Amino acid sequence: MVGMRIAVAGAGVFGAAAALELRRRGHAVVLLDPGPLPRPEAASTDASKMVRLDYGADATYVALMELALPRWRTWNEAWRRAGRPALFHEDGLLVLSREPLAPGTFEGDSHALLTARGHALQRLSPALLAARHPAFAAGRFVDGYFNPQGGWAESGAVVAWLVEAARAAGVDVRAGLAASSLRRRGGRVGGLLARDWQGRLHELAADRVVLAAGAWSAAGLPELGEDPPPLRLVAQPLLYLRPAQPERFAAPALPPFTADIARTGYYGFPALADGRVKIGNHGAGEAVPHADVPRIAPPAAVQRFRDFLGVHLPALADAPLAEARLCLYTDTPDGHFVIDEHPRLPGLWIATGGSGHVFKFAPVLGELVADALERRGDSPHAAALARCRWRTAAGACGDAARAGPVA
Repeated sequence: MVGMRIAVAGAGVFGAAAALELRRRGHAVVLLDPGPLPRPEAASTDASKMVRLDYGADATYVALMELALPRWRTWNEAWRRAGRPALFHEDGLLVLSREPLAPGTFEGDSHALLTARGHALQRLSPALLAARHPAFAAGRFVDGYFNPQGGWAESGAVVAWLVEAARAAGVDVRAGLAASSLRRRGGRVGGLLARDWQGRLHELAADRVVLAAGAWSAAGLPELGEDPPPLRLVAQPLLYLRPAQPERFAAPALPPFTADIARTGYYGFPALADGRVKIGNHGAGEAVPHADVPRIAPPAAVQRFRDFLGVHLPALADAPLAEARLCLYTDTPDGHFVIDEHPRLPGLWIATGGSGHVFKFAPVLGELVADALERRGDSPHAAALARCRWRTAAGACGDAARAGPVA
């Protein structure tokens, strides 16, 4: 395809990955974001996100992760060659269940599908779990497995690197600009107007506009008021604890884990280099009206975490609280992403709807957006992209969004 001028609004994981890949394909790309970069309130800006193959019985996401996971390792090698620290930590994933693994459950289906696809998982009896991972209360989890493939990524640092890599590749990165309206040319979207911190307007001409503004996607452009993307904003709580002996909660003793997640919603990470331990909940969450709500988790949510930990991870239950915050999911009705042209505004492409599980796909996410925008009929990601088409169904989020830990 002949190189196009493309404006990408939003420099989170969707926008930064898309801008980098589109530039690599020869397009002239401008990447704008209100900033600072990475934006502190963005869902992809955090200390850690899961990187996992485990997806229940969903072979399409597993296949996509089978492409992404080796690229996480390649990124690590590139960072090391450049004298930078690795940002992907392959500590594996501990998948725990309070009932025996069975078909129809996230844990049982994940184990069955990954085993059938040739992945070597280590089944854990209660005795083996107690011996290898003593922080968990004895007898609370009766079954589970350890997947040595996967782990977690330093997500905020990864986004910062993607923006840096995009700039180095020739992307025109403009922090401090927020998209404010679209420009039309010949019946199509032909660019956008953006407002800077001083309130001044900047016109950006483009053959295609990619809206990748996450939780801000539906609010940033008034033209979307009548037909916004099918998104729902949901606040999910996160706790950072500071135990007195963080080494007890480092990998491999405490790897990334899911704690009967389809029933409880709880998951967690090993201690960070600064000693903090992150615990999250991937459940129904609380619907919020807009993206600029306060990001402090309420005391009731903190107490629910404490209650869960007291029963299942008692050594962490009374650890001092370093931070209690809300992560804002941009959910779709079915839990699949939106990567498609707007049906009413030709030339405007939407890339959002992470639904709490998109970050792990960062190494292939740019290709998904670029293949969709270029309308590549031969895309190797056709099965995944078929799920990302525009849809308008409303209602509660489907199982796909809640079938595992936050990405």
